[in-house]
Amino acid sequence: MFEKVLVANRGEIAVRVFRACKEMGIGTVAVYSEADARAPHVKMADEAVLLGPAPSLQSYLVKEKILKAAKDTGADGIHPGYGFLSEKSDFVRMCEKAGVKFIGPNSKAMDAMGDKVSAKRNAIKAGVPVAPASDGAVHPGDARKVVEKIGLPVIVKAVHGGGGMGMRVVHTMEELEKAVRDASAQAASAFGSDEVFIEKFVTDPRHIEFQILGDEHGHVVYLGERECSIQRRNQKLLEESPSPAITPEQRHEIGERCVALAKSVGYSAAGTMEFLYKDGQFYFMEMNTRLQVEHPVTELVTGVDLVKWQLRVASGEKLTIKQSDVKLRGHALELRINAEDAYNQFAPAPGLVKRLRRPAGPGVRVDDGIEEGFTIPSTYDSMVMKLITTAETRHDDIERMQRALDELVIEGDLKTNVPFHRMVLRNKAFQAGDLNTGFIGREKLMEALDEEARAAARARAERAAALVAALTRAPGGGIRGVHHRQTAPKPLAGPEAQTPAWAMPHRRV
Repeated sequence: MFEKVLVANRGEIAVRVFRACKEMGIGTVAVYSEADARAPHVKMADEAVLLGPAPSLQSYLVKEKILKAAKDTGADGIHPGYGFLSEKSDFVRMCEKAGVKFIGPNSKAMDAMGDKVSAKRNAIKAGVPVAPASDGAVHPGDARKVVEKIGLPVIVKAVHGGGGMGMRVVHTMEELEKAVRDASAQAASAFGSDEVFIEKFVTDPRHIEFQILGDEHGHVVYLGERECSIQRRNQKLLEESPSPAITPEQRHEIGERCVALAKSVGYSAAGTMEFLYKDGQFYFMEMNTRLQVEHPVTELVTGVDLVKWQLRVASGEKLTIKQSDVKLRGHALELRINAEDAYNQFAPAPGLVKRLRRPAGPGVRVDDGIEEGFTIPSTYDSMVMKLITTAETRHDDIERMQRALDELVIEGDLKTNVPFHRMVLRNKAFQAGDLNTGFIGREKLMEALDEEARAAARARAERAAALVAALTRAPGGGIRGVHHRQTAPKPLAGPEAQTPAWAMPHRRV
C-alpha cells in the first residue's frame, strides 16, 4: 500500500481522496494555486505545495510541477481526481518513467480508451453497440462525404477531452463546415488537440453510463448504471442510480459487454462506459478513464468505496469483489451545486461564502471543498458542492432530496443553481422518470426560471411600494415609534447627579 499520496487536483474531489487516504493510514499531499491558498483541501492535507499562479495552465496542468512536488515530498502515488491531468496519457507515461504510481489505468489502456475514436474501434471489436461514425478524425473538407454516408443529423465531437467542450450538433449541410471548424478550434483551446470526428446524432436519448472496476490481475466487475440525462449544453446537472428505464436484463447484458471491453484492453482501475439509450437500443459513446464526478451515487447503492479500491488496485492488490457480490440496494440522487445564477441563463456567479449550512440527517451526504470565509475563484469549474441522498425507493429519495435542499444554506457574494434543482425535483415528468437529454427544453424549465425571476422581482417591487406608502401615511412622514431626530439627554438633578452610573441598576450604562 502507498505510504504517501499526492492529489493532483483541488476542491471537493481532493477532499474526497484525502478522506479515503486518512482512513487507510496513508499520508497526503495537496497541491494548490495562489487562488487556492486558503482552500479547505489545502488545510486538510498533511503537506501542501504551491504550484504557481491561478490559471490552470500555470499550476494544475503543469506536469513537471506536479511530479516535482511528488518527488520533493516523497509521495509514491499520484491521484489525479477528474479533469486536469486525469486523462492525459503522456502524464501517465511521465509518472511511469519517474517511478511514481499513477492511481488510474496504465498509459497503454488510457491510449486505447481515452481517445474516442480508438475507444469506438475497440468497442466494436468487443461487441459493444455503437452509433455510426467517421472512421477517425475528420478534416473540414472531408466532412460532407462522411455525413452523406451516415445521414443527418450528426454531432461533431473532440477526439480528446470531454465535458461538452468541442461539440456541435449539425442539422443541415450548410451548417456542417462551420461546425467542424468551430468544434476543432474549441477542442484545440480546451484540450491541446484540434482533432474532431463525426457521429450520428441520436435525438433526445437518455444518457446512461456503466461503472466498471478492474485490477492488474485481469479481474473486472461492473457496478450498475447511472442515469445522467438532466443536462444543459452537454453538462450534467443531476445524476441517479439506478436508471428508472433500465431493466435487470439490460443491466446484465450491457454490463457484461463493458467488462469484456475493459478486459480486451487490459484496463485496471475505476472507469466509466458512456452510452446513449433510446427505444431499447444502446449506443456506446466513450469511456472516461478516471473517477467520475457522479461516483457517489454508485457508492451509495452498491456499498463499494470506489476511491479506496482505486488506491488498493493501484498498489497491486487483487479485487476481492465478485460480480455475484454486486447488489443494487435502494436509490441514490446527486445534485451538482454550481456557483451559477440560475435566474440569469446560468451565468458564472462565484464569490465569497459568508454563510454555509450543510444538510444532514438520514441518507444525506455532502461532498464539497468550501467553507465560510472562502472565496470561490472564477478561474476554475463552477461546481462547489455535490449533494447526494439515498433512500429505499426513487420516490422516497426525491422527497429526501427536497428536504435536504430546504436545509442547505449557501449565502454570500455568490449565487447558485439551487432554484433550478428545486424546479426539476417538483417536475411531474421527472418524478415519473420520463427523462432524456432534451429534458430542460422539453419541459420549458428555462422559461419557468425566467418567470420565477420576474415574479420575485415583482414581489420585491410590491414590498418596496408598500413600505413607501407606509412611510408616507405615518405622522410626520415617518413610521410611528421611530425617532428621526436625536436630542441631547436631559441633565440629571438631585441625588442622582451625585451617584455613579454603575451604582444605579435601574438605568442602562
